[in-house]
This record gives sequence, structure tokens and C-alpha cells, in this order.
Amino acid sequence: MANTVKKLFRGNVGTSAADVYTVPSATVAVITNIVLTNTTSNVLTGTVKLGTHDVLSSVTVPANGIFAFDLKQVLEASDTLNAVASGAGVKLHVSGMEIN
Repeated sequence: MANTVKKLFRGNVGTSAADVYTVPSATVAVITNIVLTNTTSNVLTGTVKLGTHDVLSSVTVPANGIFAFDLKQVLEASDTLNAVASGAGVKLHVSGMEIN
């Protein structure tokens, strides 16, 4: 088995819920860190789900600030990571490992 430490997602979060990462076939992923960054001068919120289960539910991301969360969550092949924000300007950074 090969273990690859990598960014699982890095990009903008939309105002409609969308899958931002899907575990590839024949792979297990371990999410180790989630960071939400707010690039606006307004307070915004973000929600991150593993499949249909909230991991971060409408967490406050301060104006021009960040919300960081360290965790160890295992996802199996075809499991998804989903995100949504209350407004434009939220960016999501997800780090972890893929094992295949």
C-alpha cells in the first residue's frame, strides 16, 4: 500500500452545497486538517460535511480571518467531502492522506 500525504482540496467554497472531494476507487483517505479562510470584511459561516454528516456546522469565520480544525477522519472509496458558505469569499483548505 502506498501512503500519499497531500492536499485533498484547496479552493473557493460556493453558496450552494457541493462535493469538493471524492475518495478515488481502491483508496482510503484520512482527513487531518480543515481550514476555512474568509477573505472579506464581513463575518461569514461555513459548513463541511463528510458524506451527509456535518463535521463543521455553520461555524463562524471572522472577517479576514480563519477557522482551523484538526481531526482524524477516515473516508472510504467514493465517500465525499461537501462544503457550503454563507457568502462569497470563503476558501477551504483540506489536508490529509490517501492510502491505496
